[in-house]
Amino acid sequence: MADGGSGGAMVTTGNQSNNISLQCPKLTTTNYTSWSIMVETILRAYGLWGAIDPVTGAAVDEKKNYQTKAIIFQSLPEDVLLQVAKHKNAKDVWEAIRVRYLGADRVQKARLQTLRSELEMLRMKENETVDEFAGKISGIEAKFKNLGSTLEEVVLVRKLLNSVPKKYLQIVASIEQYSDIETMLFEEAVGRLKAFEERVRMQDANDDEGQGKLLLSRDDGPEKSRYGDTNRDQFGRGRGGDNRGRGQGYGRGRGGRFQTNDRKEQGMNRDKRHIKCYNCQEYGHYAYECPKQDPKEEIANLTIEDDEPALL
Repeated sequence: MADGGSGGAMVTTGNQSNNISLQCPKLTTTNYTSWSIMVETILRAYGLWGAIDPVTGAAVDEKKNYQTKAIIFQSLPEDVLLQVAKHKNAKDVWEAIRVRYLGADRVQKARLQTLRSELEMLRMKENETVDEFAGKISGIEAKFKNLGSTLEEVVLVRKLLNSVPKKYLQIVASIEQYSDIETMLFEEAVGRLKAFEERVRMQDANDDEGQGKLLLSRDDGPEKSRYGDTNRDQFGRGRGGDNRGRGQGYGRGRGGRFQTNDRKEQGMNRDKRHIKCYNCQEYGHYAYECPKQDPKEEIANLTIEDDEPALL
């Protein structure tokens, strides 16, 4: 055995071919629960727990008794060590430390009642993970154990299933319907909830990615919202020869003369053999190109179109 310094005691056991080193935590005013768990585990690993909890009627080996005391003493602060050093048996040392930190039986009962209330009020928060909440339940279970009491597995499982947020109700209902809660281990219940939690997290990540792509596609078309169609120019005319839209034909209102001129320019390049004139009823030209039309009448018609009020 070797002293591990202020952080605890390093205990080594074994033969030349297999040495095992275990770190004993240093006892403080706030870590009795974790300290007792670690020290008990180490003593059991070395086969020394019998000195603390001997078999009824069996004598404790003197060497094992002193080995157990040595391991415990190395993890105690000086003031606690001086208080318990008077005890001859390792069992009495362990009990004296327990009473110092947990109190007498009456105090222990009061603490157990407080722990029961704490367990009853415990609820899992929306932003809390299954591991975090399960750790809180396990911490209360460890405190029960240090006070000489235990919590059954079914109590822990039911507490876990009854305390999760609504988003877990689907998996909770499945567990209660298809599994035997009375025989289920707490770790099994935690594992099933964690698997469901991971599945929900992956689904949320996929949904967020899809929303991001949707927003990106909407942001890609500012010209569409401005002009109505990216294949049309700012005057509403289709690009690539599609002139269906504003600025075509004989539109009424202001600008009618320019629209008529545009129509004349287009008509000059067309095949007019099948075009019938509405003025002279002959084929080969439009009405505005009719050679029989009075030029004064054409000018009058254009003037009337220009003078008509624009539609708002």
